[in-house]
Amino acid sequence: MTVAIVLLTAALVVAAALLVATAAGILARIDGATIPAVLTLACAVTATMAAAIR
Repeated sequence: MTVAIVLLTAALVVAAALLVATAAGILARIDGATIPAVLTLACAVTATMAAAIR
């Protein structure tokens, strides 16, 4: 049971990180950022949120 809760929590955090990174990328793109800058931003947000589950 505990393993299932941990896996569900990890999946939820990763899903939230991807949603936040996507939203940040869209807002950056609207503001005129280049594609490499948006990808860097998305990677940074995802890595930061994924580090929260460690």
